Amino acid sequence: MTQPHRGTATIEFIWLSILLLVPLLYVLVAVFDAQRAAYGTSSASRAAARAFLQSPDVVTGERRARSAARLAMTDQGVDGATVQISCLPTSAACLQPGSSVRVFVQTSQRLPLTPSVLGENIGSITVDSTHTQPYGTYRARR
Repeated sequence: MTQPHRGTATIEFIWLSILLLVPLLYVLVAVFDAQRAAYGTSSASRAAARAFLQSPDVVTGERRARSAARLAMTDQGVDGATVQISCLPTSAACLQPGSSVRVFVQTSQRLPLTPSVLGENIGSITVDSTHTQPYGTYRARR
């Protein structure tokens, strides 16, 4: 007659828990990082468009918009974003009644614990956001 194994169920449960929970935790951290980058780009594009439209001229508006986007991205712990600002319908109609400004923000968020030996873009997710803000039809001309 063989004797039953005592105490192995607890050890097996611990090992299976570790083998299943570690990948799950990694996926959760990666998703949260991507969500943080998405929220940062969204708030950066919105803040940049508002800062641009409240400026007295186009040059000051671009400077303020880039500063507002950088601040919004820094608040979320994301850096290295590109900001593109364009006036609609034409660049000559900037800050005129009926015009609008479009801000495009793009960044690459690295996945956690990815080695840089494989390259910069292997373990990263590209996140972008576009926000269009109207100047307003009934506002005074600048």
